[in-house]
Amino acid sequence: MTATVSFPIDSPLGPRTATATYERKGAGEPLLLLHGIGHHLQAWHPVMDILAAEHDVIAVDLPGFGASQPLPEGVAYTLGTVATALAGLCAALGVERPHVAGNSLGGLLALEMGRGNLVRSVTALSPAGFWTEGERRYAFAALRTMRAGAKALPLSAMERLSRTAAGRAALTGSIYARPARRSPEAVVAETLALRGATGFEETLAAGGSVRFTADVPGLPVTIAWGTRDRLLLRRQGVRAKHTLPGARLVRLPGCGHVPMNDDPALVSRVVLDTARSTRLAAAAISNG
Repeated sequence: MTATVSFPIDSPLGPRTATATYERKGAGEPLLLLHGIGHHLQAWHPVMDILAAEHDVIAVDLPGFGASQPLPEGVAYTLGTVATALAGLCAALGVERPHVAGNSLGGLLALEMGRGNLVRSVTALSPAGFWTEGERRYAFAALRTMRAGAKALPLSAMERLSRTAAGRAALTGSIYARPARRSPEAVVAETLALRGATGFEETLAAGGSVRFTADVPGLPVTIAWGTRDRLLLRRQGVRAKHTLPGARLVRLPGCGHVPMNDDPALVSRVVLDTARSTRLAAAAISNG
């Protein structure tokens, strides 16, 4: 069941109010889930029940994506702005310094929240921002092609394609290693989300100059990369490890760019292990 939350956000025109859509379930330490560009919170559905067995899980539609409203007029889609907005969203929900897991754009935002000490731990699945200029241009061209295809397809054609494994591969094969596992309904919904993403162009424009070059010290950080990621190639994970020497680098065998559906059990274990490491560290300190 989705709900909405409003929270204050600064703008050059003065204080404004932003509104976002989210789903929340489970109990325990809070865990914020952030999707990638053009996607929506439903990307996390394959793992939410597993994560909710240990955590108060909050999956959010980023501003301008899914069912969330775009950022208020005059507020730019920069990395720092959106990360600060997510902290405001957490405050409005009564959550302080959650664990955070993000995929692609969401992984980059998770790392930025970690850099700002806004979270307890970070799990970044194929995070953006560790590309060369050529790799960035390739990824952005692929994203624009996917968006153009989603905008050009009539709903009836989407629904027809989604009914076959080959059609689901045509619609989502660039982000999933196993697109046939997606349900027809999920494929149609995420294609519509890509088509209707009001924040897509501004986010892509802002991302042209983004490189994540700062360490995130003092927090458990996991970088995980699918071995079959066709959008952000897995060698970018090695660069991420060099940038974040204290991070754990994990391979996700057989997973694509959005790994939550390709291997829900493995992705859940990676996220839960990262969050548990904060409790183990705290216990060691208290016992030592």
